[in-house]
Amino acid sequence: MMAADGPPGSGKDTITSELVRLRPEFALFERLKAGPGRSAGYRLTTVDHIEELSRAGGLLYRNSRYDAEYAIDRQGVASLVDADRVPVLHVGQVVGAIAVAAFPLQWIRVLLWCPLDVSESRSIGRGDKDVEARVKVWHETRDDLLAHETEPWTLILRTDQLRPTESANAIIEALTATASAEGRNIRELVG
Repeated sequence: MMAADGPPGSGKDTITSELVRLRPEFALFERLKAGPGRSAGYRLTTVDHIEELSRAGGLLYRNSRYDAEYAIDRQGVASLVDADRVPVLHVGQVVGAIAVAAFPLQWIRVLLWCPLDVSESRSIGRGDKDVEARVKVWHETRDDLLAHETEPWTLILRTDQLRPTESANAIIEALTATASAEGRNIRELVG
């Protein structure tokens, strides 16, 4: 089970696709989403439904970004596990990576990183209509990592230096070896 964090354009979708290609038991966990923007890779719902799940204790994590509400629900993760799949969660913030650890699985925490110019170039290249917002989130992600610089990570992958297959293989190896998370030099990584 993998919780991935990283700024926009750091390769979360690309590496997840490569994981699935290499090992079909991996599966992207589709977060609940209420609001505008991309719909691929999400289970669309309403804010009221997310709120209802939250009140009932059915959420592991909830956040707002890009004028939308997102949530990771316990039942969604459990459904993947029950189907013998390895959930890959894109959490978006350090507190999200911490929160999902409440679900009783062997988690690996992976931080995908790329510099701002790479993030922006990738966003433009894939035709994002909200590049400015994604640049803002890159800065927010950097600030979040610095605010939580003592949080442990199983892996940190520089996606501007590694091919997707190399990153995916490193993740598979860490999961297979049940590698543990450890403190990393976040300040040096994010500059």
